[in-house]
Amino acid sequence: MADARGTWDSLREWIVEHKLRAVGSLWLSGIVGSIAYNWSQPNMKTSVKIIHARLHAQALTLAALAGAAVVEYYDHQTGKKADRYAKFLKFDEHQEKDRS
Repeated sequence: MADARGTWDSLREWIVEHKLRAVGSLWLSGIVGSIAYNWSQPNMKTSVKIIHARLHAQALTLAALAGAAVVEYYDHQTGKKADRYAKFLKFDEHQEKDRS
């Protein structure tokens, strides 16, 4: 059970660090899956199949963006985002410049 928890946390951390890549990958997989499904429907024109695939992928992308917003909100509320960026900042240098 601890391994599943670690895997979930590592997946969430990757998504937090690579939000746009995750949304883009989801969009691409959504459009490919939708085209594959629509191509199995024999009574549709090709243009309708492509339009449906785009609409399905767009809905999936909006859901992914909403999920990324929820993750961002969660990180903001828990303070994890501030802790993550604090390691890149050197507070002593900034404080000395402000005093001058």
